[in-house]
Amino acid sequence: MTATGDWRAGLDDVDAALIDDYQSGFPVEPRPFRRVGEALGIAEDEALERVQRLRDRGVFRRFGAVLNPPVIGSSTLAAVQAPEDRFDEVAEVINGYRQVNHNYRREHDWNMWFVVTAGSRDTRDHILEEIEERTGCEVLNLPMLTDYYIDLEFPVVNDDRFARESLSETEVNATRISENATADLSDFDRRLLLEIQGGFPLSLTPYADVADAIDAPVEYVLDAVDRLLADGCIKRVGCVVNHVVTGFDANCMVVWNVPDDELDSRGEAVGSLPYVTLCYHRPRRPDQGWDYNLFTMVHGRDPEAVDAVIDELASEHLPFDHERLYSTETLKQTGAQYEDIVGE
Repeated sequence: MTATGDWRAGLDDVDAALIDDYQSGFPVEPRPFRRVGEALGIAEDEALERVQRLRDRGVFRRFGAVLNPPVIGSSTLAAVQAPEDRFDEVAEVINGYRQVNHNYRREHDWNMWFVVTAGSRDTRDHILEEIEERTGCEVLNLPMLTDYYIDLEFPVVNDDRFARESLSETEVNATRISENATADLSDFDRRLLLEIQGGFPLSLTPYADVADAIDAPVEYVLDAVDRLLADGCIKRVGCVVNHVVTGFDANCMVVWNVPDDELDSRGEAVGSLPYVTLCYHRPRRPDQGWDYNLFTMVHGRDPEAVDAVIDELASEHLPFDHERLYSTETLKQTGAQYEDIVGE
């Protein structure tokens, strides 16, 4: 199924509620689908069947926990300037690393953008050094320094032009991110994260199934999931929506050169806008010709509308030099591989 098809065909109000209301906050209890079914006025079995069907249709990528790589390990956004005649070769090298979980072609001299997540900063930086050596391409290393607003949870069963357009106000603040900080995980936490990184089993008793897989009491699993949610290692538990399938396939990463003394105030203000889905601070690299320190992402359904709203951003909120880096090709898109993160 693609975003150009009628992805809503055959969906009813209950499906819509599952899609928009259960991207997070899924019950952490032995029979979660019973609680969901009660809230939706349907049987437990039917709640499970509907989630299975929506996953099979591609509306959901998966069901389970969304983990938080920068909290669990060390993560960075990186880019190279891959020569066109070697583009596929460079992509193959970069995608060959398990620690590379996203890679996109973008319209810019820095034309290949990828995310590396490893168990430590040393391992992460060693991978970047290897990529430089193996490809002959200089790497632009841009770790996140401040998170103003990052969340890909938003309603999709609507005709909104932009993600977050239908959301009420959300809390936005400047959260500093340390490159060296890693979560204090127990052996049990590590085994649990490895088991759930690809999602929960789609069954009436998903937590019990996870407990069986790691040979632990279900109460331990439930307590650990609650604790890891509170610690930020798990961002949310729910149904992970495929935004491309649901029509939000026009997206643009915009980079801005914001005066340092205005960065937090501008970042918090822009992060609160209903059409900005991601807003964060990364370092400038002037020695590599990179003068931008604020990153924003806009997800929309229409490229022209996305361009227009970026014009509005530039004229009313961020009157600074900027560049628009449209994604033109997905080269790799997977979850972070936690064997390499929690194993260190």
